[in-house]
Amino acid sequence: MELVYEGKAKRVYDRGDRLVLEFKDEVTAFDGTRRDAAASKGALAATLSAALFSYLRSVGVENHFLAQVAPNALEVIKTNPVPLEVIVRFKAYGSYLKRMPYVKPLHQFSRPLVELHLKDDKLHDPLILPQDAVEGGIASGEELDAMYATALRAAEALRTLFSAVDCDFIDVKFEFGRVGGRLMLIDEISGDTFRLLCNGEHLDKEYYRKTGDAAGLVQRYRVLLEIAEKALKIFNNGNRQR
Repeated sequence: MELVYEGKAKRVYDRGDRLVLEFKDEVTAFDGTRRDAAASKGALAATLSAALFSYLRSVGVENHFLAQVAPNALEVIKTNPVPLEVIVRFKAYGSYLKRMPYVKPLHQFSRPLVELHLKDDKLHDPLILPQDAVEGGIASGEELDAMYATALRAAEALRTLFSAVDCDFIDVKFEFGRVGGRLMLIDEISGDTFRLLCNGEHLDKEYYRKTGDAAGLVQRYRVLLEIAEKALKIFNNGNRQR
């Protein structure tokens, strides 16, 4: 396989009409300015992503996942990535609080807040308007509507899943790719891309942002995977009883 891209968290290999995502045993924060080795993180993130992509497909959310081909690697559909990030927020946290100081941390929004960001580390993934994306030729208005609708559906599904194990799903970042004239979710779904509070503790990368403790983050990702597997078991049992 040919290495076609290497990012902060993954290496991407070409396999014909498919790609292989290899998750690294590294953790970064603040656009890569903080970086540490994190043994086993790659396998934990890959396994959780595989489980959550499979779950989303089961509830009707199309995505690029095909198979987990190694403990730290996923085979996925090859798409043309859209250089945007769609963030769905259920509660106020992170960068939202920096731009809106009138809202208290963890304030429950009256409805989910959907943000659009340009995916560009050098510019620190700035918040942009939908018209910016259209004027820049990044996506059409119809595509943005589809991305927003899919992001909301996926976020609500994940929130429902984790609520079954009494965890609070705060927010999530999604990325999209084009293939065959349609859009689908790509990248990963893990503690690197969402915030989750369980018993008041972060089981996501926010812990590393606050502490710089990579080993502690890996411990939390182990717990996160166990909790997700428990939630998925509840979901699957519920489906069988219907």
